[in-house]
Amino acid sequence: MTAPEDFKPVVGRPRQLAPDLAIVPAPNPSQMTNLGTNTFLLGNETLAVIDPGPDIPAHLMALLAAIDRRPVSHIFVTHSHRDHSPLARTLSDKTGAAIYAFGDSQSGRTAVMQALSEIGLAGGGEGVDQDFKPDHLLKDAEIVAGNWGALTAIHTPGHMGNHMCFQWGDALFSGDHVMGWASSLVSPPYGDLTDFMASCEKLHALEATVFYPAHGAPITEPKARLEWLLNHRRGREAQILSALRNGPATPRELTDDIYIDTPHNLRAAAERNVFAHLVDLLQRNEIAVVGPLSAHSTFHKIPV
Repeated sequence: MTAPEDFKPVVGRPRQLAPDLAIVPAPNPSQMTNLGTNTFLLGNETLAVIDPGPDIPAHLMALLAAIDRRPVSHIFVTHSHRDHSPLARTLSDKTGAAIYAFGDSQSGRTAVMQALSEIGLAGGGEGVDQDFKPDHLLKDAEIVAGNWGALTAIHTPGHMGNHMCFQWGDALFSGDHVMGWASSLVSPPYGDLTDFMASCEKLHALEATVFYPAHGAPITEPKARLEWLLNHRRGREAQILSALRNGPATPRELTDDIYIDTPHNLRAAAERNVFAHLVDLLQRNEIAVVGPLSAHSTFHKIPV
């Protein structure tokens, strides 16, 4: 899916989305980030910033120009991929605002993901900001208020263990968990598909009329989008199970079988998604692994 034709923000230039909400698009477009990272500015007289974005000097200058000497009281980070969090510390130093997030890049991971990390599996996709350290750790359902309103922090692990969404009235800042232009990447050992599906169900139960994702256009039918994400993942799971009925296979072999039309430069991400599904199916005792679990293991269907 792609961004709607009328959503064409200009890099570095603030765009008003609501009376107390603007975005400043970062100059980091790619196949993984769509048009780039959306940095959000909440409020008018005093501001809060959500997802400062990548450490690009031009983006810092654009943010400071949009802030225009107004006080910044809080900096919120949805998660610590390198297209979201690296600019947080510099912006904090410039504005005096503290950084709020669930935790560092190791936070929120399940035991199976920690074990995969310990055997040397590295993260894929956008890259992990290993230096990220928030000033204040947020708990699930914690409310933080300021002149710009109140944000409710919602822990939504899956895309990354420390991923949080932030509810603001009837709007939700959905980070990378729910985007309108593509399904979210789930790449072990930082992404966990079991968590991702549970977090989608959690968000589906919320009352929100619009989601503001960190990439792409606002999502004006969030429940329908979440249902699409859940069904998309269930469909991919069915493809994997169907392929395994033909015999044992590795993640790479399954990727070659399933992602026939995927461009070569996206194959690694596709293989990570397949592996995420396999780990989820393994945890649910739908399949078994030959030998120790790794990204190169052979998996087979458990006979019914």
